[in-house]
Amino acid sequence: MRIVLNIVGVLSVLIGGIWLLQGINVLPGSFMTGQTVWAVRGGILVFAGIADLVWANRKRRRAA
Repeated sequence: MRIVLNIVGVLSVLIGGIWLLQGINVLPGSFMTGQTVWAVRGGILVFAGIADLVWANRKRRRAA
């Protein structure tokens, strides 16, 4: 399960980063270029991906 969460987290950060860069007009070449809504969605996805990575890799206590 941990591997799957890490893969999902990394993909979320990468895709969110692309959306963010396209939304702020840094990465041109698609219908998303220069549209603020994609920058916001990308930022949210990056944040969610980082949160997923942190949650997947935190140290867990074992119940005694």
